[in-house]
Amino acid sequence: MSQFERETAVEQVDDNRFLGELHEGWRIGAVPNGGYVLALAGRALRAVLPHKDPLTVSAFYLTPTLLGPIECRVEILGGGRSTSFAEVKMYQEGQLKVKVTAAYTDLDKLHGETWSANDRPHYPAWDECAPAGDKGIEFRQRAEIRMVSGQEVFSERKTNGSGEFCGWVSHRDGSDPDVIALLMFADAFPPPIFTVFGLVGWVPTVELTVQVRAHPAPGPLQVRLSSRHMTQGVIEEDGEYWDSAGQLVALSRQTAKLRIKKR
Repeated sequence: MSQFERETAVEQVDDNRFLGELHEGWRIGAVPNGGYVLALAGRALRAVLPHKDPLTVSAFYLTPTLLGPIECRVEILGGGRSTSFAEVKMYQEGQLKVKVTAAYTDLDKLHGETWSANDRPHYPAWDECAPAGDKGIEFRQRAEIRMVSGQEVFSERKTNGSGEFCGWVSHRDGSDPDVIALLMFADAFPPPIFTVFGLVGWVPTVELTVQVRAHPAPGPLQVRLSSRHMTQGVIEEDGEYWDSAGQLVALSRQTAKLRIKKR
């Protein structure tokens, strides 16, 4: 069992209730990474639903989570032969922290046409890219990022105005990604707005949606995360994720707020 599997494990305590624990190593500042938290919900959903692969999963982060025990209460909402639907409410110390809705399927049974308006970008190989320069963040103990563009934000404190980070991401221990890990990796890159304003503040996630398209091949994931619009501090972040075989395995969108530190 990989470190990620151990630290996102949940234990079923009755029909639709699970207990897990949020571990050190996954925090951004004092708060566990939202994608990491979502992965625990993903495991609880997999345990109770007839279909085992996330198709689309959306989380609302009502209040910050903490290290320690977390309870997942699952409610099955319905479904059919190819898709099942459920909701997870995540509690700590009796307080509702995160609410998740999801559709699960069997990805290997999907069939139909394939098309994309956006070609997979061509990046230098993982071994040719430098690690991201944000090593002070605890989350980097678990997820390693290697930048193709935007690295200067961390290494030189320079902005390029692109609203985009491009690069690779992998488990720090070298283990291969799976569909549950995609829920975590969808929140692994830094906010693209940093390429516009610099490292000026905190960008908390309000809502995160991850759409999973395929089981990822072994190896690092290729990522493009971009923001195109900010309105009075509210910003979207759109992610595209390709596996080492070049197939699109996930898409993400999140709503976040830029909170600039007061001087």
